[in-house]
Parts: sequence; C-alpha cells; structure tokens
Amino acid sequence: MKIITDRENLLEPLQKISGVVERRQTLPILANILVNAGNGNIQLTATDLEVELKTEAKVECDGEADFTIPARKLLDICKALPESAPITLDVSEDKVKLQSGRSRFTLSLLPARDYPVIEPTPSNSVMSINEATLNRLIEKTQFAMAQQDVRYYLNGMLLEINKGDLRTVATDGHRLAMSQSTKSVPEEISQQLILPRKAVIELGRLLADRDGDIKIEMSNNYIRVLLEKAVFTSKLIDGRFPEYQRVMPTGSDKEVEADRANLRQSLTRASILSNEKYKGIRFDLKENLLQLQAHNPEQEESEEELEVKYSGDELKIGFNVGYLLDAINAIGEESIIIELKDTNSSALIYGKDNSESRYVVMPMRI
Repeated sequence: MKIITDRENLLEPLQKISGVVERRQTLPILANILVNAGNGNIQLTATDLEVELKTEAKVECDGEADFTIPARKLLDICKALPESAPITLDVSEDKVKLQSGRSRFTLSLLPARDYPVIEPTPSNSVMSINEATLNRLIEKTQFAMAQQDVRYYLNGMLLEINKGDLRTVATDGHRLAMSQSTKSVPEEISQQLILPRKAVIELGRLLADRDGDIKIEMSNNYIRVLLEKAVFTSKLIDGRFPEYQRVMPTGSDKEVEADRANLRQSLTRASILSNEKYKGIRFDLKENLLQLQAHNPEQEESEEELEVKYSGDELKIGFNVGYLLDAINAIGEESIIIELKDTNSSALIYGKDNSESRYVVMPMRI
C-alpha cells in the first residue's frame, strides 16, 4: 500500500506525539508509533503505557494498513527533508520504503497487533473548559511538581473541581503552587484527580491560548482530553494528595510589596554567588528596604539592596532562591506581595490584586 503526503503534513502530527515516546524503553515496540491508514486519513498513536496521544492527518492512500514504525527515525527523516518535500510511503509486510525526491529510506516495521493501546474505564464525568484557561492553570503551577519523590503522589499535579471552580495544585514538599479559575466548569461536578508529571508536561505542550472549549472525560483511573486533531489519554496517580489548604500560611503580619522585575533581577544577581547545592539567600528586611545576601563555601559573598514597601518589624529569613524565582516568573502582575510571619514560617507570594494564583515557599536556615 502507498501513502502519499508532504513533509509539513506529516511533520506536525509527528512533533506533537514525539514527546510521549520514551527514548529508553523496556518494550522495543514502545519506541514505535502506531499508524492506522485508510479512507484518505492516517491516525498516529504514541504511548509509554502511562500516557497515550493520538493525532491524525489527511493523506492520499490506495487502501488500508495498520503498522508500527520507529518514531524517532521517522521524525528525524522528516525534519531533514526540504520544506514542502513530497513523501511517499510504500508499505509492505515488515518494511516501509520512504521516498522523497532523490532520497530513499527503508525502515523496519513491527506488527500493529502487538502495539499496546490504553483502554480507559468508562468516564463518570464529562465537562467542557476553555482551552486557554486550562493552559494558564498548568503554566502557573507545573514547575512545583516533585521529580522522582518516594511520595509518588507528589510527582504530579492535583486537578480539583469543586462548585464550578477548577484548581491546579503542585508541591514537592518544599514549595507549593496553586492556581484557580472560578465558575469555569459545571457546578455539579466534584472531583480530585492527580495527573502524572509526564502527562502534565505533555498536556502543557499540546494546549494553546485558544478561546475555544475542549472536552475532558474523567473516570476513577483515567483522564481523556479531546483537542483539535488530537486525543490525549493518561492514567491517574492512585493516591491521596496532601491537604494543601493546611500549608497555606495564615496569620502573617508582615507584608512586603516589591516591583516584580526589580526583585527578579536582584535575586538573579545575588544568586550567582550562592551555594550551588542549597541555593540559599537571606532576606534582611528593614523599613522600605530589602537586603539580599548570599555566600558559598569558597567564602565569596554577594549583596543586593532593593527599595520595597514595608513598614513592619525588622526580619531576617532565608529561602531557596530558585524556588523564589520560579514563583516570581509565574506571576504576571508588575507588583508582587510577599507575606511573612517569622523566621520559621513559610512565605506566601502572589501578584498584587490577584487572588487566582498563590505560591508558598518554606524558609531555610542559612
């Protein structure tokens, strides 16, 4: 069977699904993508047994065929071809011959029947949400997810739906990020889902700032997101997410207001000489003045002074500068509020006049 298309038509769906394909696979077939061709259309499927993504493209084909083809090799070939280059795939039993101009490639195939496809349990909740809204919620919080933590439920993001509000929460035990959109989903749905880290990252890549709605189907152990020309499916983490509301600081009696750009630049400069492992930086707060100090084992030091709005008692407190910068980079407002209590209490950081996104950073001893 022959499939005729052009470079861009094949490259776009390949780039979409390439992130799902793991470079190191326990099963050789997982390095391939499943191709279902027929009726002038090809559907491409990639999975790592936890996340699955399907995309499609219009092509010319003279029959029907199902096969799996090496994902990385096919993507690299398409990238290396000239723009708008015509592509012909001649599919036989165990090989595909790819021809484009004077270039020819022969790739080995594996049987489609051996390809694992995720079969989600029937959904118990279905909802529509604005694509740009979900994209923003993921962007504002995904950086705080843990990586390879033994507390497996931290290696992902909480998606909480309650009384019409949608909230995303991520924490690695040292900092927490929370963002919400009020009255954006059906009020009758009440659900808590923990999406795996890889699913969150891939979903963040797929989503765009489009105004249209997307459909989300949820069951006890799967989530499925129906996008334009793509269907994204992921297993959920089976666990109990920490009660994040308890972590949110209360009773803070000190409030610092700072210019976001100036604070970020000062933190970035001061961090150059911080300890590379612990990334500690000390806040020394005085009336309308914030001093930032960092040092490292080589006895090198850096110090920055920054004018802020602050009228509370003097306070010295240490933080991981990387965690502070992550939170500040996620905030869009020009002015930042940092609420503090004492040297042993976490900081609450948010944009001025913005109650939708909140960031908590634990203090550290320096």
